Amino acid sequence: MNYLAHSYLSFGNPELIVGNFIADSMHGNNFSGLPPGIVSGIMLHRKIDTFTDSHPVYLSSKHRFSKQFDKYSGVLMDIIYDHFLAKNFARYSEVSLQEHASEIYSVLHRHFGFLPEHARRFYGYMTERNILFHYGSLEGIETVLTHLSHRIKHRFELQLAVPILEEQYEAIEGEFFVFFDALCAYCKALPELAD
Repeated sequence: MNYLAHSYLSFGNPELIVGNFIADSMHGNNFSGLPPGIVSGIMLHRKIDTFTDSHPVYLSSKHRFSKQFDKYSGVLMDIIYDHFLAKNFARYSEVSLQEHASEIYSVLHRHFGFLPEHARRFYGYMTERNILFHYGSLEGIETVLTHLSHRIKHRFELQLAVPILEEQYEAIEGEFFVFFDALCAYCKALPELAD
């Protein structure tokens, strides 16, 4: 899953939000200097990724893009599933998508000192363009995919996935609902989210 899903699946816990956000910038298990709650957020992120990468419904969605986009199909699916979460955010949350995004940006700002350099750079990009909110439109994810394409060596045009998404939109959205309901249930049962 991508940034919106990981932020949502922290269920309002600030340290889990931070850990979930920085997890892709953290390699190995050397977490010296990080509070235990942020480490728990990193571990939560990894568990979410493991669950996602092996789930048959997610793999079915991913397969729709694998022929044309090969190894980038997983990156695409993470962003596309974030789109469906953003579009249907009211189904999962009592706060609006913009309220959620603003709170996530605020939490990360307050914990900025814990963010690795790469995460700091992305935080700047994310907040400047209000990425979490703009995942809710096809234009928003097309912009994200175009920006990501510029960062890939040998330039891979990920935004060309948008017409494929439009052709299969309802089917992929249905797959998202099945998958995300299962992922939410899985996360709520994890020790990181125990009351």
